[in-house]
Amino acid sequence: MKTLSEIKEHQSKLQRRYKQLVEQAYNFRQTDSALSDLSEFKAIKLLNKLNQLKFLNRDTLQQKTN
Repeated sequence: MKTLSEIKEHQSKLQRRYKQLVEQAYNFRQTDSALSDLSEFKAIKLLNKLNQLKFLNRDTLQQKTN
């Protein structure tokens, strides 16, 4: 099982990648709509992973306090 610090590090790495993809989608919006859509789709998938991690992280924190 990963330690809490490893999970936080992975979470911040995913957040940085998410921001890159959102910015990329925005930049491609005017020039190449297909690339924009692809970047946005990847960003949405990453956001889903981030939300899952946030939920799991919340659960582990609550268990440690109880």
